[in-house]
Amino acid sequence: MSTQSTLTITGWLGSDVKYSPGGDGSVPYAWFRLGATRRFYDRASGEWRDAATQWFTVKVWRHVAANVAQSLRKGDPVLVHGRFATDEWAGPDGLRTTLVIEADALGPDLSFGSSHFARTVSPGRDQTPEGAPADLSALAELDDEAQPDAEPAELEPADEAEEDLSTAALTLAGSR
Repeated sequence: MSTQSTLTITGWLGSDVKYSPGGDGSVPYAWFRLGATRRFYDRASGEWRDAATQWFTVKVWRHVAANVAQSLRKGDPVLVHGRFATDEWAGPDGLRTTLVIEADALGPDLSFGSSHFARTVSPGRDQTPEGAPADLSALAELDDEAQPDAEPAELEPADEAEEDLSTAALTLAGSR
């Protein structure tokens, strides 16, 4: 059993992603600052309040680093899952510590917007055990430009029975 702490945190990118492509035997990596502010309801005042913002440095390695550098920008809402660590460094005031999350998985927080996923194919990860490239021809491309003659799909209104079920499902989900 592993005793290493993992966490999942939501927050906002407080910096642009810094990317180092590696080279000369070094591993590609990227990092950015993440701000997370807890909100709570203050019963005494009857208002929602923000707690102090917690700042973390998020680091990612290898192929994930390039994906993060291409996908995320300062101000984006994100979810980050990874291991908790610290970096110690010498500053003008003495020894300093930075809270670090070494991310295993991360992406946009879709509770604040929408996203379009685009799979990346790298030679090292998408090969069969024999070393031949994997056959990805069965994957459908969902790009509108790839199908210029296709008409955009129109959504049809749901009938009343479906609307009643949707309302009931939302009510149940909200009561949890």
